[in-house]
Order: sequence, then C-alpha cells, then structure tokens
Amino acid sequence: MDGKISLFLTVLLFISSGVVFHVLQLLFTPPKKDEASVTEMVQSAKETSAFAKLDPEGNLLDRLDLFLLKTFNLGPKLELMHLMLGSPEKPNPLHMLHIKEVAAIGIPVFFGAAAHSFTPIIFLPICFILPDMIWNSKIRARQEEILGNFSSFVDLAALTIESGLDYMSAFDRITKLIVKKTALETEIEKTINEVQLGYSRRDALQRLAVRSGLQEVRSFVGLIIQSDELGTSLVELLRNFSADMRFRRLNKAEKMAAQAATKMLIPMFFFIFPTVFILMLSPLIWDLFAGGGMKL
Repeated sequence: MDGKISLFLTVLLFISSGVVFHVLQLLFTPPKKDEASVTEMVQSAKETSAFAKLDPEGNLLDRLDLFLLKTFNLGPKLELMHLMLGSPEKPNPLHMLHIKEVAAIGIPVFFGAAAHSFTPIIFLPICFILPDMIWNSKIRARQEEILGNFSSFVDLAALTIESGLDYMSAFDRITKLIVKKTALETEIEKTINEVQLGYSRRDALQRLAVRSGLQEVRSFVGLIIQSDELGTSLVELLRNFSADMRFRRLNKAEKMAAQAATKMLIPMFFFIFPTVFILMLSPLIWDLFAGGGMKL
C-alpha cells in the first residue's frame, strides 16, 4: 500500500513539474516577431539550419530531437539564442539542444543514483531549461558589453559621416582604428562583411538588430534606414540619438543609486544590526550574570 502511495505521489509530482516547465517555457519563448526575424534571416542568407540534417526516419536521437523541436517549438528559440550569443561554432543550435537533453536526463539520474530513489526524476522538466538560464546570463553580459561604448561609437560615426564618408565607410573606418575590439565592433564588422558579400544594407542592418537583441540597437538601425529612405541628415539624427541614450543611462544610474539605500536594508537587518546589538549588549549581559546576577 505504501508503495502505491509513493508511486502515486511521484507521478503527481512529475505532472506538476511538467506544468511548471510549460509555464517557464512560455516565459522563455521569444516573441513571435523575433521568431519570424530569425526565420527570414536564415532564408534570406540561404543558410542551412542546424536542424536540417536531422532525419525523421533516422536513429533514436534524431527522432527525439525532432519530437522536442516540434512539441515545444524550440527551433526559433535556439536559433535566436545562438545568434545573440555571437553565433559561436560551438555550441551551435543542435549542440544546444543536445546539452538540454543531457541536463534533463543526466542531473536527475545522478541525484537518483546518489539517493537510491526515483524521486529526482520529477525534476527532469526543470533540468531541461537550466542551460537556458546559463546562456541567457551570457547573452545579458554580452549585451552590457555592447551598450558599454555604444554611445561613443554613435558619436564617432556622426563625426566621421560629417567629414564626408557614407555610414558604412564610417563604420569600417571606426572598427579598423579600434585595437581591442568588443562585442559591438565584432557585430559591426559582421554587418560590413555581409554588405561586401552581397546583402543589401537594409538587410544587413536588420540582422545586426536581431543579433544584438537590444532596443537601442534597433532604434539606431531604424534611424539609419529612415535616413536612407527619406534622405534626411543622418548626422543630426545620430547626435540626438546619442544624447538621448546618455540621458537615459544617467536616469537609470540615478534610479539604481536611489534604490541602493532600500536594498541595503535587508543585509543591514540580518547581518549588521545583530552584530552591533551583540557588541553593545554583551558587556551589560556579562556584568549582569558575572556580577549582580550571581550575587542575587
């Protein structure tokens, strides 16, 4: 009877973890606009998707990969995440899917073997999304690196364009002058190379916006495309954009500074105040027990 109850609870917990996984999957799923952008980028570049070599009639691993891709719509998400990581050779989107599978199976099996229990299998859906958290943290770090000197890059671009160069030549000149290149310069170089390979400037710039995943870069690309279409002065647009971006960063820094005092209350309440009270009251307590308390 106890075995049946234990089995029922294990199944119930597994179903509950599946529900939690579905909710988290919805939270981590990219917007439909980004999915469409990734699909259009792959098709326009005439590139083969990393999942194209999977055979529906192939081995068990290929069938499992295709089942997960179709069931949870993981293809656009992994493609987009790979782009925002900088399109490294390893892991590619297929490797990323295999890493998720290994984490989903390996972690529960390891803890189950260590505990001599099948209970950790309920964490299989949660372990499936653990690699996403690691990759998302790397993407955020890369985006912060891009934003670090983005306003300076825009100012240099405006100055170079004002001297008589078109914006692509200005971008090329700036990236060649920078010795230690950050993620921003790397992405700009990719855009320049794509234009040299035959992409239209509009498509190359839109690919830059998708690869960065940043609203600031999307706005920057929108300004350039608007200037091309309407024939307006790009220099003034870039200078106003740079000033606005600096103003927003300053406001964000002031907001974070204002929140710092509130955030400090928690560590002060749990760590600093008890220590101060102990240092202040310990002599009085010692005198009470060693002196007056013992006499009583």
